[in-house]
Amino acid sequence: MNKEAVNTMHDIPLGKQTEYVSVYTPSLLCPIPREESRRSLSIDEQALPFSGVDIWTGYELSWLDAKGKPVVAMAEFIFPCFSPAIVESKSFKLYLNSFNQTRFNSMQEVATTLESDLSVAAGAKVLVDVQSLNQGVSRGLGHLVGESIDGQDIEVDVYHPDASLLACDEGRIISENLHSDLLKSNCPVTGQPDWASVYIAYRGPAIDKAALLRYIVSFREHQDFHEHCVERMFTDIKAQCKPEQLTVYARYTRRGGLDINPFRTDCGDSALDIRLARQ
Repeated sequence: MNKEAVNTMHDIPLGKQTEYVSVYTPSLLCPIPREESRRSLSIDEQALPFSGVDIWTGYELSWLDAKGKPVVAMAEFIFPCFSPAIVESKSFKLYLNSFNQTRFNSMQEVATTLESDLSVAAGAKVLVDVQSLNQGVSRGLGHLVGESIDGQDIEVDVYHPDASLLACDEGRIISENLHSDLLKSNCPVTGQPDWASVYIAYRGPAIDKAALLRYIVSFREHQDFHEHCVERMFTDIKAQCKPEQLTVYARYTRRGGLDINPFRTDCGDSALDIRLARQ
Protein backbone atom coordinates (compact mmCIF):
# COMPACT_ATOMS: atom_id res chain seq x y z
CA MET A 1 0.00 0.00 0.00
CA ASN A 2 1.27 3.46 -0.89
CA LYS A 3 2.61 5.20 2.23
CA GLU A 4 0.83 8.38 1.13
CA ALA A 5 -2.46 6.52 1.56
CA VAL A 6 -1.80 5.71 5.23
CA ASN A 7 -3.54 8.09 7.62
CA THR A 8 -3.25 8.93 11.29
CA MET A 9 -6.15 9.78 13.58
CA HIS A 10 -5.41 13.48 12.97
CA ASP A 11 -5.81 13.11 9.21
CA ILE A 12 -9.23 11.48 9.05
CA PRO A 13 -12.44 13.44 8.31
CA LEU A 14 -14.51 11.91 11.11
CA GLY A 15 -15.58 14.58 13.61
CA LYS A 16 -14.70 17.45 11.27
CA GLN A 17 -17.00 19.69 9.26
CA THR A 18 -16.87 18.27 5.74
CA GLU A 19 -18.23 19.26 2.36
CA TYR A 20 -20.42 16.59 0.77
CA VAL A 21 -19.17 16.00 -2.77
CA SER A 22 -21.70 14.54 -5.22
CA VAL A 23 -19.35 13.90 -8.16
CA TYR A 24 -17.24 10.73 -8.19
CA THR A 25 -14.13 11.33 -6.06
CA PRO A 26 -12.17 8.20 -5.06
CA SER A 27 -9.59 10.28 -3.19
CA LEU A 28 -12.17 10.78 -0.43
CA LEU A 29 -11.41 7.27 0.89
CA CYS A 30 -9.27 7.37 4.02
CA PRO A 31 -7.33 4.18 4.94
CA ILE A 32 -6.46 3.48 8.58
CA PRO A 33 -3.63 0.97 9.20
CA ARG A 34 -4.56 -2.11 11.22
CA GLU A 35 -0.99 -2.48 12.47
CA GLU A 36 -1.07 -0.15 15.48
CA SER A 37 -4.13 -1.74 17.09
CA ARG A 38 -2.85 -5.25 16.39
CA ARG A 39 0.53 -4.43 17.87
CA SER A 40 -1.23 -3.47 21.12
CA LEU A 41 -2.82 -6.95 21.13
CA SER A 42 0.50 -8.69 20.33
CA ILE A 43 -0.89 -9.84 16.99
CA ASP A 44 1.76 -10.57 14.37
CA GLU A 45 0.65 -9.06 11.05
CA GLN A 46 2.65 -11.73 9.23
CA ALA A 47 1.06 -14.64 11.14
CA LEU A 48 -2.51 -13.74 12.03
CA PRO A 49 -4.08 -16.12 14.58
CA PHE A 50 -7.39 -16.02 12.72
CA SER A 51 -8.96 -15.67 9.30
CA GLY A 52 -12.02 -13.61 8.51
CA VAL A 53 -13.57 -10.63 6.83
CA ASP A 54 -15.17 -7.27 7.60
CA ILE A 55 -18.63 -7.13 6.02
CA TRP A 56 -20.01 -3.67 5.36
CA THR A 57 -23.53 -3.18 4.03
CA GLY A 58 -24.47 0.01 2.21
CA TYR A 59 -28.16 0.90 2.15
CA GLU A 60 -27.96 4.33 0.49
CA LEU A 61 -26.07 3.71 -2.74
CA SER A 62 -27.26 5.79 -5.70
CA TRP A 63 -25.97 7.04 -9.05
CA LEU A 64 -27.26 8.29 -12.42
CA ASP A 65 -27.74 6.07 -15.46
CA ALA A 66 -26.46 7.06 -18.91
CA LYS A 67 -29.55 9.26 -19.43
CA GLY A 68 -29.24 11.01 -16.08
CA LYS A 69 -31.99 9.03 -14.32
CA PRO A 70 -31.26 8.13 -10.66
CA VAL A 71 -30.65 4.51 -9.76
CA VAL A 72 -30.85 3.29 -6.14
CA ALA A 73 -29.31 0.08 -4.84
CA MET A 74 -27.78 -1.73 -1.87
CA ALA A 75 -24.27 -3.11 -1.71
CA GLU A 76 -22.21 -5.52 0.35
CA PHE A 77 -18.48 -4.87 0.74
CA ILE A 78 -16.21 -7.66 2.00
CA PHE A 79 -12.76 -6.64 3.26
CA PRO A 80 -10.31 -9.48 4.06
CA CYS A 81 -8.97 -9.28 7.61
CA PHE A 82 -5.41 -9.55 6.25
CA SER A 83 -5.68 -6.23 4.40
CA PRO A 84 -3.10 -3.72 5.68
CA ALA A 85 -5.81 -1.10 6.30
CA ILE A 86 -9.44 -0.58 7.13
CA VAL A 87 -11.39 2.31 5.62
CA GLU A 88 -12.51 5.07 7.99
CA SER A 89 -16.31 5.05 8.01
CA LYS A 90 -17.08 8.73 7.39
CA SER A 91 -14.69 8.82 4.44
CA PHE A 92 -16.48 5.73 3.08
CA LYS A 93 -19.85 7.50 3.37
CA LEU A 94 -18.47 10.63 1.69
CA TYR A 95 -17.03 8.47 -1.09
CA LEU A 96 -20.36 6.70 -1.69
CA ASN A 97 -22.11 10.09 -1.69
CA SER A 98 -19.83 11.16 -4.53
CA PHE A 99 -21.62 8.65 -6.80
CA ASN A 100 -24.93 10.51 -6.46
CA GLN A 101 -24.52 12.85 -9.44
CA THR A 102 -22.18 10.63 -11.47
CA ARG A 103 -23.33 8.75 -14.57
CA PHE A 104 -22.57 5.06 -15.02
CA ASN A 105 -23.58 2.80 -17.89
CA SER A 106 -24.56 -0.18 -15.76
CA MET A 107 -24.73 -1.62 -12.24
CA GLN A 108 -21.75 -3.79 -13.12
CA GLU A 109 -19.68 -0.69 -13.94
CA VAL A 110 -20.55 0.70 -10.50
CA ALA A 111 -19.54 -2.58 -8.82
CA THR A 112 -16.26 -2.73 -10.72
CA THR A 113 -15.44 0.88 -9.80
CA LEU A 114 -16.20 0.24 -6.14
CA GLU A 115 -14.06 -2.91 -6.07
CA SER A 116 -11.12 -1.15 -7.68
CA ASP A 117 -11.15 1.91 -5.43
CA LEU A 118 -11.73 0.02 -2.17
CA SER A 119 -9.05 -2.54 -2.99
CA VAL A 120 -6.52 0.25 -3.48
CA ALA A 121 -7.53 1.87 -0.18
CA ALA A 122 -7.43 -1.38 1.82
CA GLY A 123 -4.29 -2.71 0.16
CA ALA A 124 -5.97 -6.03 -0.68
CA LYS A 125 -8.76 -7.35 -2.88
CA VAL A 126 -12.20 -6.17 -1.71
CA LEU A 127 -15.30 -7.96 -2.99
CA VAL A 128 -18.40 -5.92 -3.85
CA ASP A 129 -21.93 -7.16 -4.51
CA VAL A 130 -24.32 -4.46 -5.72
CA GLN A 131 -28.00 -5.44 -5.56
CA SER A 132 -31.25 -3.86 -6.65
CA LEU A 133 -33.70 -2.99 -3.89
CA ASN A 134 -35.90 -5.90 -4.96
CA GLN A 135 -33.00 -8.28 -4.40
CA GLY A 136 -32.34 -6.75 -0.99
CA VAL A 137 -35.96 -7.03 0.12
CA SER A 138 -36.00 -10.73 -0.74
CA ARG A 139 -33.28 -11.35 1.89
CA GLY A 140 -35.64 -10.46 4.74
CA LEU A 141 -34.61 -10.08 8.37
CA GLY A 142 -32.67 -12.60 10.41
CA HIS A 143 -31.37 -13.37 13.86
CA LEU A 144 -28.18 -14.85 15.27
CA VAL A 145 -28.17 -18.58 15.92
CA GLY A 146 -27.43 -20.27 19.23
CA GLU A 147 -28.24 -19.36 22.82
CA SER A 148 -28.68 -15.77 24.00
CA ILE A 149 -26.72 -15.06 27.17
CA ASP A 150 -28.50 -11.75 27.85
CA GLY A 151 -30.76 -13.29 30.50
CA GLN A 152 -27.82 -13.92 32.84
CA ASP A 153 -28.41 -12.28 36.25
CA ILE A 154 -25.22 -10.26 36.65
CA GLU A 155 -23.95 -7.17 38.42
CA VAL A 156 -21.65 -4.94 36.40
CA ASP A 157 -19.21 -2.25 37.50
CA VAL A 158 -16.53 -2.54 34.78
CA TYR A 159 -17.11 -0.63 31.54
CA HIS A 160 -13.72 -0.88 29.87
CA PRO A 161 -12.44 -4.16 28.34
CA ASP A 162 -11.03 -6.47 30.97
CA ALA A 163 -9.98 -9.95 29.83
CA SER A 164 -9.71 -11.09 33.45
CA LEU A 165 -13.51 -11.07 33.63
CA LEU A 166 -13.59 -14.18 31.41
CA ALA A 167 -13.76 -17.61 33.06
CA CYS A 168 -14.20 -21.21 31.94
CA ASP A 169 -14.43 -24.78 33.22
CA GLU A 170 -11.28 -26.49 31.96
CA GLY A 171 -12.65 -29.90 32.96
CA ARG A 172 -15.63 -29.69 30.62
CA ILE A 173 -14.99 -29.57 26.84
CA ILE A 174 -18.00 -28.56 24.73
CA SER A 175 -19.06 -27.01 21.41
CA GLU A 176 -21.37 -24.05 21.81
CA ASN A 177 -22.93 -21.12 19.90
CA LEU A 178 -23.71 -18.04 22.01
CA HIS A 179 -24.85 -14.52 21.25
CA SER A 180 -25.64 -11.20 22.91
CA ASP A 181 -27.38 -8.01 21.82
CA LEU A 182 -25.72 -5.98 24.59
CA LEU A 183 -22.45 -5.01 22.91
CA LYS A 184 -21.78 -1.28 22.82
CA SER A 185 -18.55 0.54 22.07
CA ASN A 186 -17.82 4.15 21.17
CA CYS A 187 -16.36 5.87 18.14
CA PRO A 188 -12.68 6.64 18.88
CA VAL A 189 -13.01 10.11 17.31
CA THR A 190 -16.50 11.47 18.04
CA GLY A 191 -17.37 9.37 21.10
CA GLN A 192 -20.73 8.46 19.56
CA PRO A 193 -22.14 5.08 20.62
CA ASP A 194 -21.81 2.07 18.32
CA TRP A 195 -24.40 -0.66 18.99
CA ALA A 196 -24.00 -4.30 18.02
CA SER A 197 -25.03 -7.91 18.44
CA VAL A 198 -22.17 -10.38 18.83
CA TYR A 199 -22.00 -14.10 18.05
CA ILE A 200 -19.40 -16.37 19.67
CA ALA A 201 -18.98 -19.99 18.59
CA TYR A 202 -16.30 -22.22 20.06
CA ARG A 203 -15.11 -25.69 20.93
CA GLY A 204 -13.12 -26.03 24.13
CA PRO A 205 -13.42 -25.51 27.89
CA ALA A 206 -16.97 -24.42 28.73
CA ILE A 207 -17.06 -20.64 28.94
CA ASP A 208 -18.88 -19.19 31.95
CA LYS A 209 -21.85 -17.38 30.36
CA ALA A 210 -22.28 -14.81 33.11
CA ALA A 211 -18.56 -14.02 32.94
CA LEU A 212 -18.74 -13.74 29.15
CA LEU A 213 -21.65 -11.32 29.38
CA ARG A 214 -19.79 -9.17 31.90
CA TYR A 215 -16.85 -9.12 29.50
CA ILE A 216 -19.03 -8.08 26.55
CA VAL A 217 -20.64 -5.31 28.60
CA SER A 218 -17.16 -4.12 29.65
CA PHE A 219 -16.74 -2.63 26.16
CA ARG A 220 -19.51 -0.13 26.92
CA GLU A 221 -17.19 2.86 27.44
CA HIS A 222 -14.38 1.59 25.20
CA GLN A 223 -13.38 3.79 22.26
CA ASP A 224 -12.17 1.86 19.21
CA PHE A 225 -13.12 0.91 15.68
CA HIS A 226 -15.52 -2.02 15.19
CA GLU A 227 -12.89 -4.25 13.60
CA HIS A 228 -10.45 -3.71 16.46
CA CYS A 229 -13.10 -4.45 19.11
CA VAL A 230 -13.81 -7.84 17.54
CA GLU A 231 -10.11 -8.68 17.28
CA ARG A 232 -9.67 -7.77 20.96
CA MET A 233 -12.56 -10.10 21.85
CA PHE A 234 -11.05 -12.90 19.78
CA THR A 235 -7.57 -12.57 21.29
CA ASP A 236 -8.87 -12.17 24.86
CA ILE A 237 -11.15 -15.23 24.69
CA LYS A 238 -8.41 -17.25 23.02
CA ALA A 239 -5.89 -16.32 25.71
CA GLN A 240 -8.15 -16.65 28.74
CA CYS A 241 -10.31 -19.67 27.83
CA LYS A 242 -8.03 -21.43 25.33
CA PRO A 243 -10.72 -22.81 22.98
CA GLU A 244 -9.55 -25.25 20.31
CA GLN A 245 -11.72 -23.40 17.79
CA LEU A 246 -13.20 -19.91 18.00
CA THR A 247 -15.39 -17.61 15.91
CA VAL A 248 -16.36 -14.05 16.89
CA TYR A 249 -18.80 -12.15 14.67
CA ALA A 250 -20.32 -8.73 15.46
CA ARG A 251 -23.18 -7.13 13.53
CA TYR A 252 -23.21 -3.37 14.21
CA THR A 253 -26.22 -1.13 13.63
CA ARG A 254 -25.95 1.11 10.61
CA ARG A 255 -24.93 4.73 10.64
CA GLY A 256 -25.23 6.96 7.60
CA GLY A 257 -26.51 4.00 5.55
CA LEU A 258 -23.55 1.71 6.34
CA ASP A 259 -23.22 -1.15 8.78
CA ILE A 260 -19.91 -2.85 9.63
CA ASN A 261 -19.79 -6.53 10.55
CA PRO A 262 -16.34 -7.89 11.50
CA PHE A 263 -15.94 -11.68 11.41
CA ARG A 264 -12.91 -13.52 12.81
CA THR A 265 -12.39 -17.29 12.98
CA ASP A 266 -9.61 -19.86 13.28
CA CYS A 267 -11.68 -22.86 12.20
CA GLY A 268 -12.70 -22.12 8.62
CA ASP A 269 -16.27 -21.01 9.35
CA SER A 270 -17.97 -18.60 6.96
CA ALA A 271 -19.87 -15.50 8.03
CA LEU A 272 -23.63 -15.89 8.13
CA ASP A 273 -25.36 -13.90 5.38
CA ILE A 274 -27.81 -12.24 7.72
CA ARG A 275 -29.41 -8.87 8.41
CA LEU A 276 -30.62 -8.32 11.95
CA ALA A 277 -33.76 -6.43 12.95
CA ARG A 278 -31.73 -3.47 14.26
CA GLN A 279 -29.91 -3.18 10.96
